[in-house]
Amino acid sequence: MAKQPTGKPGEWFYCLKHKKVEEGPECPARNRLGPYPTADAASHALERAAQRNDEWDNDPRWQ
Repeated sequence: MAKQPTGKPGEWFYCLKHKKVEEGPECPARNRLGPYPTADAASHALERAAQRNDEWDNDPRWQ
């Protein structure tokens, strides 16, 4: 039997596999980003990840 994803109602995630926001979560951890405090924050997960990657790539402490 497959393990059920862990999470709580009121926690929001962005599913990379299905490209949608979900509460709970519905999908396994390997397929999602989060948790986020709101559905709106989860809907911007990919933008936030890209922003963080850019910040790391351009951090003068690591160049």
